[in-house]
Amino acid sequence: MSKRHRTKREDTDPMKFKSLGAALTTAALIGTALTATVATAGTAAAVTKPACNSALTNVKPKATVNLRSQPKTSSTALGTWGKGQAGGICFDGSKPVAGGSYTACGKTSNKWYFGGPNSTSVEGWVPATCLPI
Repeated sequence: MSKRHRTKREDTDPMKFKSLGAALTTAALIGTALTATVATAGTAAAVTKPACNSALTNVKPKATVNLRSQPKTSSTALGTWGKGQAGGICFDGSKPVAGGSYTACGKTSNKWYFGGPNSTSVEGWVPATCLPI
């Protein structure tokens, strides 16, 4: 047999394809396991709307702020709350929620409140430094 002929037969050897298939399957399973772990960790850390046992009303932000879906600046902006516009926030024990770090209204913090303006039904997470509390 010529060298060329042997190379062609080795390229079509069914055992090589079985080994390659097993390796690809293993890689896919590892990738799936890693992805599932990341997704689960992200879901567990999600913060939802707090139970609002009491509210603070007639709150007016020091600046126009975005209402966020989660207490972090990288989350979806659901709407805005205009500077000086009256609204309300959940005020359970007067403690804000710790979330993502930000700089807003001249201060850096990681504290957030949940609320929104009176003029709309949109609510979301607001940087605590922009509220006069």
